[in-house]
Amino acid sequence: MNKAILLGRLTRDPELRYTPNGIAVARFDLAVNRSTKNPDGTYDVDFIPIIAWRERAEFVVNYLSKGRQVLVEGRIKTRTYTDRDGNKHKITEIEASSIYFTDSRKASAETGQTDYIDTGAFEPVDDDDLPF
Repeated sequence: MNKAILLGRLTRDPELRYTPNGIAVARFDLAVNRSTKNPDGTYDVDFIPIIAWRERAEFVVNYLSKGRQVLVEGRIKTRTYTDRDGNKHKITEIEASSIYFTDSRKASAETGQTDYIDTGAFEPVDDDDLPF
């Protein structure tokens, strides 16, 4: 089984790119505190690269920004590539399958972001219509 669940804060705004086939891909790093304290009372932090595809990538770019706390579920993925100088590199990242807001940030006048996203999935119900 390959499943990762991380809670952390974005270290920078997500970057959106498109593959040659037009598929959206977003990348960002998540700062995740370790669960044990150092002798001085502080926590070490791991910086985990996250990748999101398609609609999830567009969601990330539209609603997340640096400092936002999120919970990411996904799988650990490793890949290799050769840079322009011919050096080989190996990268380990999390390919996100779900991303959830976990902070209570209020609407921002500058960005227009809110914590509630109306997907149109539910219609309001009058209290008089409830059977209890």
